[in-house]
Amino acid sequence: MFKCEICAKGSQSGSKLNYKGSQLTKRVKRIRQPNIQKVRVLIDGTPQRQYVCTKCLKSNRVIRAI
Repeated sequence: MFKCEICAKGSQSGSKLNYKGSQLTKRVKRIRQPNIQKVRVLIDGTPQRQYVCTKCLKSNRVIRAI
């Protein structure tokens, strides 16, 4: 879907394992989506809207425009 424009984090595919008792019954494909937010950030002193993951927001890799 969307990617973080700072660290390029995107969706990941993998398998979900279903167990019944102690036996593996089925593997189900699934897609894990990162928490992407559309926020206003300062780039070269001008506010712009970008898609940024919450990990980049919490670690102060971007400066939010207010």
